[in-house]
Amino acid sequence: MAEELPAGEPLSTARLRLDPLAEADADVMVGVLADPALYTVIGGDPPALEQLRVRYAAMAVGRSPDGGEQWLNWIVRLRAGGTAVGTVQATLWGGRARAELAWVIGTPWQGRGYATESAAALVAWLRAGGVRLVTAHVHPDHAASRAVASRAGLVPTDDYHDGEQRWVLPPPGPEER
Repeated sequence: MAEELPAGEPLSTARLRLDPLAEADADVMVGVLADPALYTVIGGDPPALEQLRVRYAAMAVGRSPDGGEQWLNWIVRLRAGGTAVGTVQATLWGGRARAELAWVIGTPWQGRGYATESAAALVAWLRAGGVRLVTAHVHPDHAASRAVASRAGLVPTDDYHDGEQRWVLPPPGPEER
């Protein structure tokens, strides 16, 4: 098996703390994810508490059921006070070969740059850990997520999957290797 990134590592930014996800986080995150407006572009419905507990228990294992993916998930919290405001995640294949990013920030905290700050921190951590290919899939109608992807250094491609556009972090230049 290819060398994996360390799971359970907390990350931080100037305003945020990214704590590794645990099953118990469902109790606070069910409120963060409760607004139906979060799902207007991406689809789905707000999760019920028991659904979220089951999902987080599976995600906290850190691996897909078939073992082919490494799942790294963090709860995004404000450094001041520790309020949970969303999540960021990276799914890795082939150890450090490729990572797919995703993020969600609860509606009361949107528009403050928290998604950008947490996604950029995750991109920097992945790059520092030797991940060369970083991608995200963003719905073309989701302007805020397109802005987050762009500010985190990703660029759009002409590739679409399930109605979402693939964004890619360009490979590191010679000075970054």
